Amino acid sequence: MTINYREFYSFRSGSADAVRRSDDVAASQLVVVKPTGCGPYRRFFKRAFDVTAIVLAAPAVVPIVAIAAALVARDGGSPFYSQMRVGKGGKRFRMWKLRSMVRDADARMEEYLAANPDARMEWDSTQKLKADPRITRMGKFLRKSSLDELPQLWNVLVGDMSLVGPRPMMISQQSLYPGQAYYALRPGITGYWQTSGRNRTTFEARALFDDAYEADLSMLTDVKVLAATVGVVVNGTGY
Repeated sequence: MTINYREFYSFRSGSADAVRRSDDVAASQLVVVKPTGCGPYRRFFKRAFDVTAIVLAAPAVVPIVAIAAALVARDGGSPFYSQMRVGKGGKRFRMWKLRSMVRDADARMEEYLAANPDARMEWDSTQKLKADPRITRMGKFLRKSSLDELPQLWNVLVGDMSLVGPRPMMISQQSLYPGQAYYALRPGITGYWQTSGRNRTTFEARALFDDAYEADLSMLTDVKVLAATVGVVVNGTGY
């Protein structure tokens, strides 16, 4: 089955047809017909755009991270959390976040999934849980507001990530991902998936968003995604 990406994803109109289409057709069955976004912005200026934006935002962002880190640290644990993720070309890197989970998160998760078949199905489908037992009270606020992602600005600064791009993939998720666009791009703090029904899509459907972003990659696209991200933060759609 061949589908032009503009038929299932219309970022300009703010729709998320990819979400609806992915309910009917498995992402792995789609062959997306698309142009390749490999112009001068992608090759030369996207990195400069990222660094410039971070430098300009630093005076406002650093105090927010410092205050949030102090609040997270009140439970006695480290305020920051790091995990190895898959980057451009399959290269692995250490991604940073404000800690939103309890300290024994992995053990608690395995125990919860073993005792809750419905939660196991949700996790297998989306790689996320609405009622995640690992999330702390402060963590719920951080995730809902997406403030837990702010330390990833460091990852952008050192070149592991970009401001806009595919959602950073866990190493354990590589075998579940059906697409190739992810590996051609730096993962992003925000992106098409993050701003369009991110909590309503299957994990496989993320490949559709990544294909669409790669095809439409431009400075204007990145500016629009960053503007849409403000709405996501204000509306608190994360979890």
